[in-house]
Amino acid sequence: MYRVLDVGPEQAPLVGAGPERVARPEDGVIRWIDLSAQGDGELQLLAERFGFHPLTIEDCAHFDQRAKLEEYSDYLFIVMHGFDCPDGDARKLEPLELHAFLGQGYLVTVHEKPIPALEAAWRRITSDPATARRGADFIYYLVLDAIVDTNFAHLDLLSDALESIEEAVLERADRDDLAHIFALKRTLVTMRKTLSPQRDVLAILAKRGSVYISDRTSIYYRDVYDHLVRIYESIDASRDLLGNALDVYLSMVGQRTNDIMKSLTVLSAIFLPLTFVTGFFGQNFEHLPFSSDPLMWTMILTCFALPGGMVWWFKSRQWL
Repeated sequence: MYRVLDVGPEQAPLVGAGPERVARPEDGVIRWIDLSAQGDGELQLLAERFGFHPLTIEDCAHFDQRAKLEEYSDYLFIVMHGFDCPDGDARKLEPLELHAFLGQGYLVTVHEKPIPALEAAWRRITSDPATARRGADFIYYLVLDAIVDTNFAHLDLLSDALESIEEAVLERADRDDLAHIFALKRTLVTMRKTLSPQRDVLAILAKRGSVYISDRTSIYYRDVYDHLVRIYESIDASRDLLGNALDVYLSMVGQRTNDIMKSLTVLSAIFLPLTFVTGFFGQNFEHLPFSSDPLMWTMILTCFALPGGMVWWFKSRQWL
C-alpha cells in the first residue's frame, strides 16, 4: 500500500494514498513515499517511474538483507534495521527491516511490517512541515533517529530482565532460569549481529561531501551514529552481565549438588556403625556371645546414642 506525503515551500503538507503520485516530485516539493506490505506490482511501479536498479528492487522483494549502503547514479539505496517488542518481553524482540531510496527531493521507504518509529516520524512531519522543508535527507534522519532511539527502551527491558534473573539465581537457581538466560543471550546476539553493520552505514552517512546529504544534515547523522555506538557498548556490557549470571547459576547448582552429596555422605556415615552393631548381634547362631538381657539393652541404647553422638561430633567439626 502506497502513501505519499508532499511538502511544498509554502502550503501545508499534502497526504494521499494510492499510486497516482508515485513519481519524482516537482521542483521545490519534498516528497516522501512510503510503501508497506509490498508486492511485485508495487515494486515494478517504483522501478518504472523512478528508474531504480533491478538489484535494489530485488532486495526490496526479499527482506533478509544485511544493513548496507549502495550508491547509484542518482540515488542512495540504504538498508537499516530496528526492533519491536509489542509484548514488553525482551525475549520476544522482533527485528524490523527498512529499505530506503534517497534522492534529490524525494525519499522512498519500503517495509514489510509496520514500524512504530517510522509512524512517529510521519506524524511529526505532518504536524511540523518545517522539518520536512529542510530536505529529504533530513526526513530520513528523523526516521533513523526514531528507529535507533527505540533501542534504548529495548535495552531498558533487557536490563530489567537481567536484574530479575540475577535475583532469581541468587535466591534459588532453577532450571527455568537457565532457559531464561539462554533466551536473553539469543536476543543480545541478534541485536549485536543486526546493529554491528549499521555503524558502518551511519559512519558513511555522517561524512561530509555527499551529493544526497547536505553538510548541515550530516551533523545530525553523526549524532545518530554516536547513539548507535552507545547502544552497541550497552549490548556488550549486558552480554558480560548475562555471562556472570550464567556463571552464578552454574556455581549455585554445583553448590547445591555438593550440599546434597555432603548430606548423603553424613547419613551413610551415621548408619554405617549401626549396620555393624545390628549385624553383629543378629548373627544366626545358637549360642551368641553376650546374649544376656543387659547386653541386649546395651545394644539397643547404643543404636540410639551412636547416631546422636556422631551428629554432635560432625557439628563440632563444622561438617554440618
